[in-house]
Amino acid sequence: MTSERHTRSIAGTLFGDKPRMVEVEGILMEAELAAHMLFVRNNDKPGFIGNLGRTMGEAGINIATLHLGRSAPGGDAICLISVDQQLTDDILECVRAIPNVTQARSLRF
Repeated sequence: MTSERHTRSIAGTLFGDKPRMVEVEGILMEAELAAHMLFVRNNDKPGFIGNLGRTMGEAGINIATLHLGRSAPGGDAICLISVDQQLTDDILECVRAIPNVTQARSLRF
């Protein structure tokens, strides 16, 4: 998909009868789709996963699955998380405030 500001790409496959993402914007990963998901783009730096888990836990959000991919060590990274409930704008703002997070969006499938 191309817009005035960005070109976005995603690749997927079917595993049995379940769709899976296998590449997001050139970053390899494997992630099942879920009703409620969190998409996070971040710089691949130590402490990100712990900070994200703490932020989600403090907000009362249960993480069902967590999938990671990165372009290179220390480079651009993507995290796809399935959660048990819809994410509010307040929770997304808390995620965006985590050091090294460059983007956070709620996804629904």
